[in-house]
Amino acid sequence: MTNQNKQTVSNAISVNAQYIKDISFENPRTPFSFMQQEQPAINLDLEINVNILEKNTYEVVLKIEADAKAEDQNLFLVELQYAGVFTIDEENMDQAQKELILSVNCPNIIFPYARRILSDITRDGGYPPLMISPIDFLGLYLQRKNQNSDSTDKTIN
Repeated sequence: MTNQNKQTVSNAISVNAQYIKDISFENPRTPFSFMQQEQPAINLDLEINVNILEKNTYEVVLKIEADAKAEDQNLFLVELQYAGVFTIDEENMDQAQKELILSVNCPNIIFPYARRILSDITRDGGYPPLMISPIDFLGLYLQRKNQNSDSTDKTIN
């Protein structure tokens, strides 16, 4: 991608707002969970939802669920929906470009804030901060596109 293309993509996105849409933290075994000797297993699920608010304006929601288990016991469960409202300059943009921006660029913008919230809430719950590695939203997008085309191919054949 050339610098001109990068500049065009970044100029095509305006961030209007970012906010916690929903958050939940469950700590069911406290204070016994703090006596755990076993290293907990962390499970992480991520979902991206895009809602059309009005012409050229979209809400992109990152839904992240993380749970920790040790010795077959739930230690904590955190659910976060973190959203951003974006205006996309759709002039001279095809559907594929718009889809890429909403599925990759917009989540990349809001993910660091969601990651910090998850880190803070687990720390405030008495655990070490949950440190989530950066997410390859482009890789997830391409994987989802391939799965959709594979299922379409199977349906057609």
